[in-house]
Amino acid sequence: MKTSPLPFPRILPLLGSLLLAVSCANPPPAGDRDHSHVSFARVKPVLERNCVHCHAAIRLPGMPSLTDTKAIAGLIGSGKLIVPGKPEQSRFYLVAALSDDEAGAMPPTGHAMEANELSVLRDWIQGGAPVPGETILLHPEGIPPRSR
Repeated sequence: MKTSPLPFPRILPLLGSLLLAVSCANPPPAGDRDHSHVSFARVKPVLERNCVHCHAAIRLPGMPSLTDTKAIAGLIGSGKLIVPGKPEQSRFYLVAALSDDEAGAMPPTGHAMEANELSVLRDWIQGGAPVPGETILLHPEGIPPRSR
C-alpha cells in the first residue's frame, strides 16, 4: 500500500513566514531592547536635525566636528566624547540630555532634543556607537537652532 505524502513540508515555509511577521509586528518592550542593533542610520537624522548646523565645517574653535562619519569616529573611544557602551560617561550624550535651561545644554538653549531622539543616541552609544567604515557626509536638516 502506497501512502500519499503529507502536505506538511509544503506548509513549513509559509508557517515560518507567518511566525517571522508576527514577531516583527510585536517588538520587545523598551526594557528588553537589544541596544546593539541601533545603527548609525538611525543616529544620522538626529545629528542632522540637532547638531550639524553648528558642528559642521564652519564652527567655533574647540567645537567637535560632526561633518561626516570619519570625524565622528574620531570622537569615539575611552576618554573621548563618546565612550562606547557608556552613555552616562559620554559627554556627547550628557550635554544633549541636559534640560533646556542648564548651562552647556546641546543643542543651544530653547531647542532641546525630543525624548525619542535622546533615546536613539543613548541606545546607539550603549550598543558601542558603531559608525560605517565608509565616509558618509552629514548635512543640516530643518531650522538651525540658535541661542536665546
